[in-house]
Amino acid sequence: MRIALDAMGGDFAPEAIVKGAVMAAHELKNDEVILLIGKEDIIHSLLKENGYTGSNISVMHAPQVIEMGEHPTKALTQKPESSIAIGYGLLKAQKADAFCSAGNTGAMLVGAMFSVKATEGVLRPSIASFVPKLSGGFGVMLDVGANADCKPEVLEQFGELGSIYAKYVLDIQNPKVGLMNLGEEEGKGTVNTQAAHQRLKVNKDINFIGNIEGRDLFNDKADVIVCDGYTGNIILKMAESLYEILHEKGMTDPFFEKFNYEAAGGSPILGINGNAVIGHGVSSPRAVCNMVLQAQKMAASKLSERFKKNFSS
Repeated sequence: MRIALDAMGGDFAPEAIVKGAVMAAHELKNDEVILLIGKEDIIHSLLKENGYTGSNISVMHAPQVIEMGEHPTKALTQKPESSIAIGYGLLKAQKADAFCSAGNTGAMLVGAMFSVKATEGVLRPSIASFVPKLSGGFGVMLDVGANADCKPEVLEQFGELGSIYAKYVLDIQNPKVGLMNLGEEEGKGTVNTQAAHQRLKVNKDINFIGNIEGRDLFNDKADVIVCDGYTGNIILKMAESLYEILHEKGMTDPFFEKFNYEAAGGSPILGINGNAVIGHGVSSPRAVCNMVLQAQKMAASKLSERFKKNFSS
């Protein structure tokens, strides 16, 4: 297995990325390799600085870097030898089983859509995030930012994408799917959520349990939380702020520690022809390590192949 990692993406790249790669390398099997993409001389120097002499990391030169503030489409077009462009090129050519980057989020999304492209039958690929549960473990919420407005049929597909991820990556058998809404009753919500409810409840590929409310986010009512990207992004940013507030006040709790972005490492892009994970721009070495390990599990579970099988049928 080969996991491509953008060594130049992120506020603390390349130092934090290389350190995270070294941490992850110690967790991988002998036949699993992290392919660090970026400026070769710098990466080799940092690997030497970190004392890495193993065989689970190799380096691929990429002379160009897409900066965080650059326009995604223009940057990918004008910088074909950037670490993100090369990473997606490897994924498309099946020379990498997964690709991770903490770099320009827009470029990661554009690269996914125009390089490896959406799985046939998927209307809108989604960015997913993880929701800690009071009883332990995590659920998955989608979308959290890629699609601000969603038609009912798109929300229905999010239920399918999330269910496949929850089952094969989070190891939740028969995951429960809930539609985030402003009331539990079937007739509540916007025109879109009402129509989505009708589609979800007759979908035989998922275990739909109905509408859920914001107070159900952290309990066991639903393992897969379906919402549009506008709603999901607000929920995600609010959860991140709760962790930051508690951290600033010197308050610690095992449950709230799961709100730390480092725990999951990144957000997977679901519904594309490949496995891709977007890391937080401020990713630390620990976050990078967990991002790589998440990508490894996605690839090992043959996630993208399962999406193809589900939507082709």
